[in-house]
Amino acid sequence: MIRKLGKSMGQQDRNAAPRAAMVMAAGLGTRMRPYNGQIPKPLVTVGGKALIDHVLDRLAAAGVTRAVVNVHHLADHIERHLSGRKTPEIVISDERAQLLGTAGGPVNAMKLLGGGPFFLVNSDTIWIDGVMPNLIRLASVFDAASMDALLLMAPTATATGYSGRGDFSMAADGRLTRRGERDVVPFVYAGAAILTPAFFAGVGAGASSMSPLFDRAAESGRLHGLRLDGIWMHVGTPDAVAAAEAALIASAA
Repeated sequence: MIRKLGKSMGQQDRNAAPRAAMVMAAGLGTRMRPYNGQIPKPLVTVGGKALIDHVLDRLAAAGVTRAVVNVHHLADHIERHLSGRKTPEIVISDERAQLLGTAGGPVNAMKLLGGGPFFLVNSDTIWIDGVMPNLIRLASVFDAASMDALLLMAPTATATGYSGRGDFSMAADGRLTRRGERDVVPFVYAGAAILTPAFFAGVGAGASSMSPLFDRAAESGRLHGLRLDGIWMHVGTPDAVAAAEAALIASAA
């Protein structure tokens, strides 16, 4: 079932596992364009399944009942693809008129997310779980009393298709510190998190970035991370699609 931006979700217990999620699917996918042409990046197929379906299936398995999906680039394609899904319920947050960015998108859709902590997952992130699904691990560790954000962190040393210098260092208690401009750190944000409405405090309507919000939460000691159990695959380019599919095949052998 698919719905347009509209009816809000009822209030949820701040300490309960999130039943709502925001799926970020409005990006331009510039680096993937030589591959997709007329296919938005969330619909690129890896292992026989569109990237966004990998995400939505994991959310459903973690108990999410509503997923708000924002759309902009080739939005009609994404809406048509999602129209047949029944679980979780899909609600479209339409950004065709203006791309709102990584913070502006969730703020625009906040009334649909239940008023409590919610999953936020990039539509193009993919990983192979370990013994316990990583989204369930996130929910089990999250504590709204001490965290505004809990990010799933992938070790750079074992990530497939990633060659950057990392995003954060992580203390023994899970608190995150942003990488300095010239530093190399051991963890990269895996594109999945649990966030609270408080994380977005002071962010107005319109386009805005999440980067300064990460910095603010880190400075206050309320930005935490959880090490991903399994293998994270960075699918940012056409070449990375083949690497991700090879990793999926190897994990199933």
